[in-house]
Amino acid sequence: MARSLHALFNAIANAHNEQELRLAVMDTVGEYFVVERGGLYLLDESSPIDVEVQTIPEVCLEGNPVGRYVVERHAPAHEQLILAPGDWKEICPRHDHAHVMSGPIICDGRVVGTLNLARANGTPAFDANDLADLSALCLHLSAKLATLRAKPKTFNSPLVSRLTPRELEIAKLVAQGLTNTEIGEKLFITQNSVKQALKRMFRKLGVSARAEMVAKLQNGSS
Repeated sequence: MARSLHALFNAIANAHNEQELRLAVMDTVGEYFVVERGGLYLLDESSPIDVEVQTIPEVCLEGNPVGRYVVERHAPAHEQLILAPGDWKEICPRHDHAHVMSGPIICDGRVVGTLNLARANGTPAFDANDLADLSALCLHLSAKLATLRAKPKTFNSPLVSRLTPRELEIAKLVAQGLTNTEIGEKLFITQNSVKQALKRMFRKLGVSARAEMVAKLQNGSS
């Protein structure tokens, strides 16, 4: 049976915080890529990630050309992509790092972490298919991390007082980009209930669209 990344994608999508994101990936990534070692390194937001390569732990030290390539180009790489045959062994003689591959986790245009994989001596090197799969995986990780780190939108307008607590819950979920179906699932109400609530909210606020409602609750005046 052909390998599939969908289980990994689903695990990433269902993570509720960064710790769950780490666990979701590391529970399955090793088996998928058939690696002996792997790590998902997420940097603290205060780290000088755009200054020094060595701020990424272990496998992306300044002397590591694979890590440097990933950080500088925001693109995944394995050792045979950027080095002549045999050169990697001179740089890293460890038996459990005979072949390495690393991909960037991007948030707000910066590298905020890396996903690193290593195979031992006697195992096949990473190839173009592995690199393509890692690229897709890092794309999902980057998007999920951006969502987890996004600052929640706040409603500062006096118009908020016109809404009931339930309507305010719905408005906040609308601001997060959720559909009526998704809002209903979160609040344990029907999709039609959400639809009817939005109609009432539109009338109270004098708006005719979801985006207009959110903007008015954020910045509007009574």
